[in-house]
Amino acid sequence: MQRLFQVSPVLWALLAIFSSNQAMAADSDELAAVKQQFVGHYELVSFVSFRENGDVVDNNYVGRIMYDDNDEMSAQGMPKDLPERAAQSSERISGGFAYWGSVSWDIANGIVTHHVTGSPTRGSWVGEDNVRYYEFTDVGLLKLSMKDEDGRLIGTLTWRRIESN
Repeated sequence: MQRLFQVSPVLWALLAIFSSNQAMAADSDELAAVKQQFVGHYELVSFVSFRENGDVVDNNYVGRIMYDDNDEMSAQGMPKDLPERAAQSSERISGGFAYWGSVSWDIANGIVTHHVTGSPTRGSWVGEDNVRYYEFTDVGLLKLSMKDEDGRLIGTLTWRRIESN
């Protein structure tokens, strides 16, 4: 008669903890790599909106976005013609966006969330989350896309890293 090898419940629990720790370490390494990929200063290359009828609208914006090593970000953007419009008016002319806050990532879904701490241009954004679907292209661009409640793509901001000297 052959005796079967028995594994104690304690050993099974230790194996489960070890496997879980290995998976968490791999996830942590992947998150650290993604965070490091974001860190830096970027200039806005394009900001396009996608209408329900399929039209693509170039919003004709300039801007900057920055991510730092402390999981913080700031972004500003404005229509390229804003200074010209302001010069032609005696009234206060405004437009664009400016905000800052902390950042978190959902790597599995390709999401970066900007948790808005402050915004002098969009007061209603304070305390809100700006969810962006991210993609780093093979030519070094960062694309941040927005979707509506139904999951339809409504806009994409494309950023180019500003190289430091």
